[in-house]
Amino acid sequence: MSTVVLLACTGLGLGALYFLVASGLSLIFGLMDVLNFAHGALLSIGAYAAWWGATDGAMGFWLAVGFGTVVGTAASVLLELALIRPLYARPRDQILATVGVGLALPALLMGVWGSDARPFPQPAALSGTVGLLGATVPVNRFVLMAAALAVLVALRLFLARTRYGLIVRAGVEDRAMVTALGIDVRRAFTLVFAIGGAAASLGGALAGLYFGSVNPSQGTGLLIFAFVVVVMGGMGSVTGAAVASVGVGLVQQFANYYTAAGLGDLSVVVLLAVLLLVKPRGLTGRLA
Repeated sequence: MSTVVLLACTGLGLGALYFLVASGLSLIFGLMDVLNFAHGALLSIGAYAAWWGATDGAMGFWLAVGFGTVVGTAASVLLELALIRPLYARPRDQILATVGVGLALPALLMGVWGSDARPFPQPAALSGTVGLLGATVPVNRFVLMAAALAVLVALRLFLARTRYGLIVRAGVEDRAMVTALGIDVRRAFTLVFAIGGAAASLGGALAGLYFGSVNPSQGTGLLIFAFVVVVMGGMGSVTGAAVASVGVGLVQQFANYYTAAGLGDLSVVVLLAVLLLVKPRGLTGRLA
């Protein structure tokens, strides 16, 4: 029983990390029809900024996480303004440009800090464990779950209750009409990119808690599973991404433990294939 509880909590923590990455990816694609392959690089930027803030910057842990999130958000806004905005009418060029950025930024991080993983400092309060139903569970798993839940609630409120959320949704349906009403859709689209980048960089900053270290390719590895989550949840559905993240994290952890090492990743691919055969549009297939 204790093993099952530990695996479940670890899987939920990993699923929470996947959601933090996938939520921004899903939001940007669902609202703006942009496949941002540089999203994983934003996670790496947030992770390294938080690591630098906690080590060389001598910041406290939470201040370092906030610093990493701010830096990743700024990088996301810069990416949208300098690269994505001129290419909104050229989706093929968007893909090529974001793939290039997604390869260049990890290489830049590797050039500055090397390719070796850097230990991520953790406060004593988050490096311990708690007892749950006979299992000893690391505290940081619950931190990731709480962060993912907060992001999910915030995104749903943004889409349903805020003026900019409604503007973006209307702009996707008929950008010319919204512009004719005197509304600057471009500003709303930049805000969406900032929110997506903030979620990804927060995930990167908290990934150090889960893995205990940061490395330049961390964002690229997590981006693969984030895309799986987005497809499984339904392209553009934040709620679907949350449900899919839980499923992917749990399947991966249980399969890795009860089968041969590495079969967890294969199990996720099989789960994706089966789901798409049953529901080609994913769990929801809509934005909500």
